[in-house]
Amino acid sequence: MASGPMPDGHMRLQVLLPTEVLVDEPARRILAVAEDGAFCLLPRHIDFVTALVPGVLLFHDADDVERCLAVDRGLLVKCGHRVRVSTPDGVRGEPLESLQALVEERFLALDDQARRTRSTLARLEAGTLKRFRQLQERRHG
Repeated sequence: MASGPMPDGHMRLQVLLPTEVLVDEPARRILAVAEDGAFCLLPRHIDFVTALVPGVLLFHDADDVERCLAVDRGLLVKCGHRVRVSTPDGVRGEPLESLQALVEERFLALDDQARRTRSTLARLEAGTLKRFRQLQERRHG
């Protein structure tokens, strides 16, 4: 859908994935979840930037029909009547319960796996540094 001037009472919502534009359409209202909780955006709200957590993003389209997306962590930027969400992964669909299950299975599982990977790497780095120090002490000791 081409980006043009927004009618009164609308925002232009764009949800951008690394390989595609998932959403590019007018929205009357947007509901999302940031690190400090859920929030609602309306066209008259002030501009801001926030980090999103994995969850369901809801928006009401130009006909005031509620639409649902599952989004991974990401960044939301509101500037004037334009709202852009950049996320590594997202899925458009209904019903809401299915999207919430998808978030829990897919995005939150990936976050847990990434956390375990970072923890393992930190332990390996700590062990390597400890052995390196021991070698230096033997050499200079």
